[in-house]
Amino acid sequence: MRRIGRYPLLVACVALLAVGLGAATPSLASAGSGPDACATTARSLTGTLADGATYKIEVPANWNCTLFLYSHGYVAPGEANPAQDVGDPITGAWLLGHGYALAGSSYTTTGWAIQQALPDQIATLNVFDQQVGAPARTIAWGHSLGGIITAGLIQDYPNRFTAALPMCGVLSGGIATWNTALDSEVAFQQLIDPSLQVVNIKDPAGNLEAADQAVNAAQRTTQGQARIALAAALGDTPGWFTPLSPEPAANDYPAQEHNQFLWDTEVDFPFVFALRAELEVRAGGNPSWTTGVNFAAQLAKSPNLAEVIALYQAAGLSLRADLATLNHAARISADPGAVRYLAKYISFNGQLPVPVLTMHTTGDGLVIPENEQAYASVVRQAGNARMLRQIFVSRAGHCAFTPAELTTAIEVLQNRLATGQWHVPDPATLNSEAANLGPNFNIFVAGGKIMPTAPAFTSFTPTVYLRPFDLPPLPFFGGGPPPLVP
Repeated sequence: MRRIGRYPLLVACVALLAVGLGAATPSLASAGSGPDACATTARSLTGTLADGATYKIEVPANWNCTLFLYSHGYVAPGEANPAQDVGDPITGAWLLGHGYALAGSSYTTTGWAIQQALPDQIATLNVFDQQVGAPARTIAWGHSLGGIITAGLIQDYPNRFTAALPMCGVLSGGIATWNTALDSEVAFQQLIDPSLQVVNIKDPAGNLEAADQAVNAAQRTTQGQARIALAAALGDTPGWFTPLSPEPAANDYPAQEHNQFLWDTEVDFPFVFALRAELEVRAGGNPSWTTGVNFAAQLAKSPNLAEVIALYQAAGLSLRADLATLNHAARISADPGAVRYLAKYISFNGQLPVPVLTMHTTGDGLVIPENEQAYASVVRQAGNARMLRQIFVSRAGHCAFTPAELTTAIEVLQNRLATGQWHVPDPATLNSEAANLGPNFNIFVAGGKIMPTAPAFTSFTPTVYLRPFDLPPLPFFGGGPPPLVP
């Protein structure tokens, strides 16, 4: 099977540029703003937690009593799983150079490891307290699966954190995320390859190989392209794939579909047609359902509706007939215990005990930007909108941020802690602040080369997340969907 692993921050492994990193500082807040410096000695600590997970801690000599606890992203079973305390070396060097301590753990298992990640991260905090000293401020942050873990940490352990920065995070929660994936899977299976397993997957590698063959065959015909686009629309997969490429024009539907095909083949299919099996094992069954789903109504809410209509017309296919096929397909019911597992590990109740700043690219086809709409809606329903702010970067790719954009987001959050109020500049000002960090920060790795990359903060409003995502107290679910609030 091809690589289906971690999808880390794409600017990682560029430590050769980590020189002169303290030369420029955004003006949003003074560097290292926070409590008075804590007397310490520069140190780097590693070790093993009681459950076998490892940890990594870095403390600068001028520690300012603030700790950043980093949660790393998804690691596929069988891949290396070292402890990580930062997403990329440039941002990490900036933080250490400005007095911040770093910490993070591996998780004792790979895959959808939220059950293990939450206590492992708290255990890492305990090690820090014992070996370095209790921080005055602890900021949770992380990318991708680490973003959902970050949000889970402040929800489950509110007294341990001062603020949070979930980046490209799975913030619709586990149930909604895997339900959305199932909608796309079912459309692909029903319309392109009925032999595929969409739940209760017995042969992950074989299932993924069959899906790859089917999507490549479909891409060679206009009818197949239209149906790929429909499946993508039911998951809100954007029609923009390559990070430093221009976004296709709003009416360039063939280009959008080709990019969705790339998301399928390069990123998404390993998760939905293979790695779902890992989730089902740990959850004790299938946690997803199509019971009660109206696929026509789902498509009507998708931002990709116009693309699908145009491609179906060009292919001479009946969209109405294909949607009827989906709506008449046998329904998939979830296993109640598996749903309860995925609700616990984890979905969100909107309670924000600390300020939270989220960050997302607009062209993310693995963790779609609509995750931010879902999270904001839950937070608003809980009456905590004042605690949340969200910023966006106009770029394709998953977690496709530059060190300059990350550092600027950190300063926005630090300013909130320093002043007690949100002061989130407009995108033009954020871009200016990021640009002022200089050429060593405004870079991105593309095609194995380090490319100068201008900051791309933008004003963006995600469309509605297509599946229910808010969790009231959970009853016994039976065979149908639980009473979630859309």
